[in-house]
Amino acid sequence: MSQLATQPPPVDLELKKALAELKLKMIDTNQKIKFSDAQIEGLKRSVLHKTITDKEIAKLTSETRVYQGVGRCFFASTIPEVREGIAKSVTDLNEKVQVFENNKEHLERDLKSSENAVRELVNQRKNN
Repeated sequence: MSQLATQPPPVDLELKKALAELKLKMIDTNQKIKFSDAQIEGLKRSVLHKTITDKEIAKLTSETRVYQGVGRCFFASTIPEVREGIAKSVTDLNEKVQVFENNKEHLERDLKSSENAVRELVNQRKNN
């Protein structure tokens, strides 16, 4: 009788495998979420920089010479052209931010559903 009391309960291999997969998925998902957060912050910083630049350019007189950076060069341009380019760039950056935020939300939902699936598996094993 004492031998039965000292033996550990049998290991459920399916449950152990599911928990290991969840752990790997959580690590991978958390890394992707952190990457998305970093990308979002960088893009928001760029939007802020471009917005401030646009406000400063708007204060300039129409006779002021402005230059627009293209690669490693600068070309003379008009203030409306520069502001139009900044507005287009801000729109593109905001769209990228939205894509990253949607991706992040999807990753978080996927992680929650995986956790719930494993939780259900554990509860099912306890009930049996």
